[in-house]
Amino acid sequence: MPQSIGLQPEIRLMLSKVSTATITTRLFSRGLRNTFLHGLRPLGPCEKQLVGEAFTLRYIPAREDLDILSAFSDYDHPQRLAIEQAPPGSVLVMDCRGVDRSAAAGEILMTRLATRGVAGMVSDGSVRDSGNIATMKFPVYVKSSSAMINLSLHHAVDINVPIGCAGVAVYPGDIMVGDSDGVVCIPRHLAEEVAQEASEMEYIEERILRRVQQGVPLRGTYPPDEETMRIIRKERDEEQC
Repeated sequence: MPQSIGLQPEIRLMLSKVSTATITTRLFSRGLRNTFLHGLRPLGPCEKQLVGEAFTLRYIPAREDLDILSAFSDYDHPQRLAIEQAPPGSVLVMDCRGVDRSAAAGEILMTRLATRGVAGMVSDGSVRDSGNIATMKFPVYVKSSSAMINLSLHHAVDINVPIGCAGVAVYPGDIMVGDSDGVVCIPRHLAEEVAQEASEMEYIEERILRRVQQGVPLRGTYPPDEETMRIIRKERDEEQC
C-alpha cells in the first residue's frame, strides 16, 4: 500500500499556499476526477490551510451486543488507539460510511489530537461538542454535527488501512489538503509535482485576475494566450530581479 513517513517541509509549505480548487484542476489534468471529498466543511473558521499525511480509521456499522458503553473502558479500543497513534503533522481521516447521525468523536479526543501535534481531522460523519471544537483553531472537516454517542452507529475496526471517505479512496500516506472549500486527497506519489504545478498555476491566475479586475476581456486572457503569458513571465522576471 502507498505509504511514507514525513512530508517534506518544502512540499508542505507549497501546499499550504495553494487552493483545493487549483489542486483538483492539476489532478484532473492527470485523469484523476474523484479526489475532492464532497460535502465536508470546516467546522470553524479556516484560519490556516490543512496539510498532512493521511492516517486512517475505518468504522463499520455498530452491533448492539458489541457496542455498549463499557467498550470505551478498553484503552486498546481502535478509536482510542487511532487518536494516540496518529503521528504529529498527520491528518486523522475517519471512514464513517457517510453516516452522520452519531458522532465520530468529540471535544476530548479532538483536544488530544491537537495537543499531540496532529494537523487536523477529516470525517465523512459528524462530531459532538461541535461548538467547542469550532473554537479550538484545530482544523476539523466533517459532514455535520450530532450529539449522539459514537457507539450507537459506529464500530471502529481498522487503523491505517485504505478507506473510503466521502466517496474518495484514501490510502495511508496520501496527502490531505483542506481550505474553505473543503478537502482534497492527493495520491502520495504525485504530491511534489502537483505542489509545484499548483504553485505555478496560482501565480499565473493571480496575474490573470488582476487583468480581469481591470476590465480586460476573457479572450486571450483566460485561458492566457502566448502574449498574455509573455507579459506574465516578464512581470515575474522583474519581480525576481
